[in-house]
Amino acid sequence: MSVTTVLFDLDGTLTDPFEGITRSIQYALEGMSSKVPDAKDLHWCIGPSLWDSFRVLLDTDEKAELDRAVALYRERFTDVGLYENTLIEGIPQALSELRRLGFELHVCTSKPHAYAGKIVEHFELMPYFGKVYGSELDGRRSAKADLISHILDEEGITSTQVVMIGDREHDLIGAKANGVDSIGVLWGYGSHDELHKEDPVLIARKPSEIVQFLGSRFVRV
Repeated sequence: MSVTTVLFDLDGTLTDPFEGITRSIQYALEGMSSKVPDAKDLHWCIGPSLWDSFRVLLDTDEKAELDRAVALYRERFTDVGLYENTLIEGIPQALSELRRLGFELHVCTSKPHAYAGKIVEHFELMPYFGKVYGSELDGRRSAKADLISHILDEEGITSTQVVMIGDREHDLIGAKANGVDSIGVLWGYGSHDELHKEDPVLIARKPSEIVQFLGSRFVRV
């Protein structure tokens, strides 16, 4: 297999955004006069799109209500929550090594690219990546399948040239929908069982395992 490009999810894969995301969700729910769960009960919201998470939290499909919740979330997240975030240990070294091996790297996140780019820059990771691909503010391309399809078109590459790396089933399902191989990571918010059922080529326990696997099994062109 001739793999040239590696796509990285952001939340739970490159960084741990638990504090910023959960506090901003709580802020939005409070503003909606809805029940506000404890932060520990919101970990499942890291990965899916905001609209999907609020659809469950508010038990509604009404677009106006979901849009209002997302707007409230962004009130806090844009100024504060964005930086309530920590870098995963070993990520800069892994990215540096993958670039040295000749791989092109891009971020592939359901988070709006306007926010994702700021986070990547904040942690000084931008030099490793070609582009930061994310959703639009109105929710377009928040589904990983749609976003990966968009990246393939934008980069002019085929599915067999790409590997998608992420910590949740949404990342792997999106890859599979496009015929792209995936790697699941266990330092984020998905369980081994959640990842395993989507048939990734690897489930990694630390970033260095990704480098070892790609460096030894895939051929760059």
